[in-house]
Amino acid sequence: MSQEIYEVVEHDGGWAYKADGVFSEPFPTRDAAHAAAERAAREQRTPGEDAEIDFEDTNGKWHKEHSSGGDRPSTRVKN
Repeated sequence: MSQEIYEVVEHDGGWAYKADGVFSEPFPTRDAAHAAAERAAREQRTPGEDAEIDFEDTNGKWHKEHSSGGDRPSTRVKN
């Protein structure tokens, strides 16, 4: 099982959380950013429905993949 880490950081004149190098919207306080990161982490763990996914790789080749709705990562929030 993979793990997703949400890190609370200063960003864009306020605070944000970052996951996989991507920043959230800015929040006025560290506490607000932390609460938003906790919500996002919780939602990331929530199982969904199975789905068939079509995607194109960096070489322009298309792939078809089955995504299990129960295959969710573990998550944590890092201050």
